[in-house]
Amino acid sequence: LGGAAVLVLLYRRLLKALQAKATPAPEVPVAAEGLSEAELDRYARHIFLREIGGTGQRRLKRARVLVIGAGGLGSPALMYLAAAGVGTLGVIDDDTVDATNLQRQIAHTDDRVGMPKVFSAAAAIRALNPHVTVRPYQRRLTAEIAGELFADYDLVIDGTDSLAARRVANAACVARGLPFLSAAITQWEGQISLYHPASGGPCYACVFPQDPAPGLVPTCAEAGVAGPLPGVLGSMLALEAVKWITGAGEPMGGRMLIYDALYGETRVVGLKRRAGCPVCGG
Repeated sequence: LGGAAVLVLLYRRLLKALQAKATPAPEVPVAAEGLSEAELDRYARHIFLREIGGTGQRRLKRARVLVIGAGGLGSPALMYLAAAGVGTLGVIDDDTVDATNLQRQIAHTDDRVGMPKVFSAAAAIRALNPHVTVRPYQRRLTAEIAGELFADYDLVIDGTDSLAARRVANAACVARGLPFLSAAITQWEGQISLYHPASGGPCYACVFPQDPAPGLVPTCAEAGVAGPLPGVLGSMLALEAVKWITGAGEPMGGRMLIYDALYGETRVVGLKRRAGCPVCGG
């Protein structure tokens, strides 16, 4: 037993000597150059992913994403995009925080009731990730400003409940060849798709050539909405944006995912361009 103990001690000393002589690995991988030490630590779980890595994280840092709406869908989308390290986040909304929003709009807090949503969301983003640049636009999206506004971004995300704003955004994205990532929710159900005719898929107007009849699709204020549902679809928006920016996986272009939260079911349907579409030309 004594001899065994001596051998163990000698082995430990030899191991420590070898470890001391070993050359330490470089702290910054070559693929992650351009990221600070703090960013490398923050985004380590991304960098470990084969589909993202250091190259993908640098793409996220350089990316400029505009989110339309800072409400139920926009809130979780903005928070996860900020956490993921998207370098520049724009958010446009003309609404203010209301107490009824707090059941689901996680970017806002009780002490910010009455504050414009874009400034409340900007405060939440800056608190979460100081490496992100936030551009708040307190205004309604219109055709007059969409073209110039979208010129500063690589990807546009639709988190609004306004059909008019959605059509304006789709037309401006088609005109500039930008991908348009859109989701919608009501009560217990939601849907999400990527519209990008420049890559061969349909535009929003191909799939929805006309608005639904009045009362057919009630708003959340009219029919209610399950609080976590916008979080599910908003997180999907952020995830699809990360995939698009980094080139990971298969984007949702030409497909629509429909989620039924009440029964825990999802299904995916194929989408095609529509011949003679007045927006993208089919």
